[in-house]
Formats: sequence, C-alpha cells, structure tokens
Amino acid sequence: MKTEQPNRSSDLVRPIPLNWWLKKKSYFLFMVRELTCVFVGGYALFLLVLAVNLKKMSAFSDVLHSPLLITFQVIALPMAIYHSITWFNLTPKVMVVWRGEDKVDPRIIAGANYVACLIISIVILCIASRFR
Repeated sequence: MKTEQPNRSSDLVRPIPLNWWLKKKSYFLFMVRELTCVFVGGYALFLLVLAVNLKKMSAFSDVLHSPLLITFQVIALPMAIYHSITWFNLTPKVMVVWRGEDKVDPRIIAGANYVACLIISIVILCIASRFR
C-alpha cells in the first residue's frame, strides 16, 4: 500500500513569468526606478575614482572626454533625475509626520524635499563657480 506524500511548499507556489513587471504600468515604473539605481551607483563610483585621481588630472582628462564616458553621463543624468523625483514622491509614504492628531499633508513633505534639494544644489553651484 502506497501512502501519498504531503504537498511540498514549492507545489503551492504559482510560477511567476519573467515578464510579470510588464503587465501593469506601476510594476514597470517600479522596475525602471530599480534600474536607475545601477546608473546612480555607477556614477557615484565614477565620482569617487575622479576624486582619488585629482592629482593625476591631466591623465584623467583624456578619459573624461572619451565618447563612452560622455554617453554614460548623458544616460546617467536622466536616470539620477528620475530616481530623485520618484524618491521625493515616495518620501511621504515612508516618513509619516504627525502634527498633533493630524497627519501632515504628503505634498508638504515631498515639497520640503524638493526645496531642500534646490537649496543644496544652489549652494553647491555657488561653491563650484568660485573655483573656476
């Protein structure tokens, strides 16, 4: 007499197709946001290498003007902007602020992030323009 084996947990999980993220716009935008992390991280590494090699700037200058690096920067900029915008818009969902018994309007929280980013960008541009 043969006894039945109990169901394994893998038998209970439905298979997920590889293109699951193409089925809904929100899933697609989520995956694009996750992809932008690769470019933001790559550009951060590039800036670290640039900072380390500041003393050898003449040799590094040729690399800065290479078509490959220019293409990377042209792609990385919109990726970084998209990543920042989606993060600022996501902040009110992650950071709920209470004022007494009421929640602060999410637009105020997101707006504060945009204003802070704008102020910090202006300060950095002012500092950078002094060294030109």
